[in-house]
Amino acid sequence: MRKDERIGLRHGAGGPAMRELVRSVFARNAIARDDALGLANLDDAAAVRVGERWLVYTTDSHVVNPAFFPGGDIGRLAVSGTVNDLAVMGATEPLGLACAVVLEEGFAGAQLLTIQASIEAACAEAGTSIQTGDTKVMGRGEIDGVVITTTGFGFADRLVRDDGLRPGDDIVVTGTLGDHGFAVLARRNDLRVEGDLRSDVAPLNRLLAAALAAGGDAVVAMKDPTRGGVASALHEMAEKSGVGIVLDEASLPVRAPVRALSELVGIDVLHVANEGKALLGVRPQETKRVLEALRAHPLGRDAQRIGACCEQRSGRVVLDTGFGRRLVAESDGELLPRIC
Repeated sequence: MRKDERIGLRHGAGGPAMRELVRSVFARNAIARDDALGLANLDDAAAVRVGERWLVYTTDSHVVNPAFFPGGDIGRLAVSGTVNDLAVMGATEPLGLACAVVLEEGFAGAQLLTIQASIEAACAEAGTSIQTGDTKVMGRGEIDGVVITTTGFGFADRLVRDDGLRPGDDIVVTGTLGDHGFAVLARRNDLRVEGDLRSDVAPLNRLLAAALAAGGDAVVAMKDPTRGGVASALHEMAEKSGVGIVLDEASLPVRAPVRALSELVGIDVLHVANEGKALLGVRPQETKRVLEALRAHPLGRDAQRIGACCEQRSGRVVLDTGFGRRLVAESDGELLPRIC
């Protein structure tokens, strides 16, 4: 980043501009170590070896607008986001969370109590709790209602990175795409579509624990497709692993209300944030077992194999439409700002 450059919304969109910001500013002096995983690796969380296990830790700030949306609110989002970042690294039993809440003067007490109830409920689903935190109040107009930052810790017996793919591996998604981003967009802009359009926000640690138990070492990569959606997540995985990824458009699980809104506003579901889905790279001989384990869990009943890795077009993602193939580009702008 140049000294005369100014931050834009695209720098927080989860795409190449954000990754370059992190690399050139926040991680420019990061040190790579054999016994630790940190900013230099740009994965979903950091980790350090403690004896025979890995201590995984992560932090995330949440500024979603509106704070309440169909299927959830900022409280549920804050817990789920941090639990999921741990889980996709293999830490599926979070030890506990820290939660910092910044409130705007005049924020309604009833809304705060609802958010706190959502935090407690999401923690209960994940089998964890808030262990420490902080509270600040800003003046009226100095922030937009409420900002929540959560930090989490957990142990992993095996660290699952996002760079373990090789040609022939299958790409699996744990459920339908685009639900969160389009639910927030519809509420924000009062858009009406037929069907129940709801966010998928949920803690995935127990779902992913089942997948890891079924697939073992054959689950070679996982990633949380939040900002930037599946397109950005798969580009990162492909680039780091040195493979190409071919997606089968007919296999992409998309609910009818999401597809309708996608066509209405002209935004590809592959570019939209998900808050209750994960991407898995699986050795092909174990894909069936992993899918069976995912589909046996309520949060994974729509799990699908959506593509595979190949040697060609390293670092690229290609969509096979059934009539031809096209490159899937990453969005370098903020299509849906403040979605998480």
